Amino acid sequence: MIKIQVNGRSVDAHEGETLLSAVRRAGIAIPTLCHYDGLPPSGACRMCVVEVEGQRGLTPSCAFPVSAGMKVQTHSPRAVDARKTLVELLLANHPDDCLYCNRNGDCELQSLAETLGVRRRRYFGERSPARLDVSSPSIVRDPAKCILCGKCVRVCEEIQSVAALDFIGRGSRAHVGPAFDEGLNVSSCINCGQCVAVCPTGALTEHTAIDEVRAALTDPERFVVVQHAPSVSVSLAEEFGAKPGADVDGLMVAALRRLGFRRVFDTSFSADLTIMEEASELVQRLTTGGPIPMLTSCSPGWIKFVEEFYPDLIPHLSTCKSPQQMLGAVIKSFFAEREKIDPARIYSVAIMPCTAKKFEAGRPEMATDGRPDIDAVLTTRELASLIRMHGLDLASLSPEAADTPFGERTSAGKLFGASGGVMEAALRTAHFFLTGERMEALKVQPLRGLEGVKEFRATIAGRELGVAAASGLGNARMLLDQVRAGRKDLHFIEVMTCPGGCINGGGQPRGADLETIKARMQALYAIDRDALLRASHENPAIQRLYGEFLEKPLSHRAHELLHTHYERREVVV
Repeated sequence: MIKIQVNGRSVDAHEGETLLSAVRRAGIAIPTLCHYDGLPPSGACRMCVVEVEGQRGLTPSCAFPVSAGMKVQTHSPRAVDARKTLVELLLANHPDDCLYCNRNGDCELQSLAETLGVRRRRYFGERSPARLDVSSPSIVRDPAKCILCGKCVRVCEEIQSVAALDFIGRGSRAHVGPAFDEGLNVSSCINCGQCVAVCPTGALTEHTAIDEVRAALTDPERFVVVQHAPSVSVSLAEEFGAKPGADVDGLMVAALRRLGFRRVFDTSFSADLTIMEEASELVQRLTTGGPIPMLTSCSPGWIKFVEEFYPDLIPHLSTCKSPQQMLGAVIKSFFAEREKIDPARIYSVAIMPCTAKKFEAGRPEMATDGRPDIDAVLTTRELASLIRMHGLDLASLSPEAADTPFGERTSAGKLFGASGGVMEAALRTAHFFLTGERMEALKVQPLRGLEGVKEFRATIAGRELGVAAASGLGNARMLLDQVRAGRKDLHFIEVMTCPGGCINGGGQPRGADLETIKARMQALYAIDRDALLRASHENPAIQRLYGEFLEKPLSHRAHELLHTHYERREVVV
């Protein structure tokens, strides 16, 4: 540790760290627009400039290393005036439609303008031309609101290794867009929404389905049902000011009923169903032959990533649909038949932490007799907007339970929200299928946490089993390259598109830092720790579904409804 002086006070700093990091740890807020924790600094926005004694001009704190005895003024008149001028210049080329913008009240540029006291326009000029891109089913891109911070480019390339976005042009003509300035729909975009999560303005937003869902809720001819993903209950409350990790499962169910949904189901139920099929598929491949390692298929951004960049590994993907699509399929078959409802009347909505789920719901493979398994997908953020729109106070509601037959779950299904959770849940059931006995230690600690790649080896029924869990597609790419190169010691690989898993999905509340993501993850682990039923095959509702309708895992009917296939996609790069 070394000592530096910040605004006249002594501050401890780690030798070699950036000035921004040291100052923030000391409780002093320096604004940034381009900074991304964990990546090397780009210094693009210059919003973090400070005065450092002995340095000529202003210094970008995000890219300047500390040194012993350094003296810094973070909010000197010169530094504050520079930041204010930068914001004024950005606003000079920015639309004046804040009242209509999706990010109104949640915009970093708007917040900076307020903080710095920007109250009038001082700079005028011709604005850069821009074309709204609504081609993607998941993401809307409005280049007119882009401030060229580059965060979307960096997260897409350096974290996700997709590189669907990049800087195009130079000087005043510089802008961000997909290859050849085409629409996102024909780019390599995998719809994960990590770019939406880091965008400081309204330049990137989810393709909202709120109006369609509201119209369905008021249509007397529609029977509107809803399901909610495992991670949504531990993140939704943040939109209403609660601490990260607060589990509002029962309150959320109550709110959904008051919004007018006829049935409220839990996607954790179909996560249990997914484990029954996926674990059975794994056991079948291990015992009778099949492409190994088997790769999970729950995350739609990951699926498109394989289709685009690793088409030779498509046979290794599990044929199981995701929990969202499985539940959509059984709602419009088993549930419709049991309740004597015409499947054409059912409007099935999914509340998801993920923008790629919007893309998945529209895939032609995810339909039965021309009817989509899922009709609309809302993100966690969209659900919060819908709740506010209807004047509901989440905290004042009384908790309610989800509806049967798809409301009963085990905690294994709930673990799907965190990286490593699918693998942990699958091992619990695969162990039972192979041995007929319950795993002694259900908690698999090596598969828990936020590491990019986690590996575990177990011996089950005398068989050595190597498994791995990767989160973030950059980490997945490294693992797949090893498999391509001939690595043979892994039998089952789980991949979550987003770093940390669904708890950090592109549709979750914005502004999540590492501690927030950890809190969401710990909340899911706590649910698992305290649950009575912790293995998917122990779910009595799942057992009834097989007994009354699906017969057994991997049956002909199960394959028709719960399994699918994938094909190679051409990529525009």
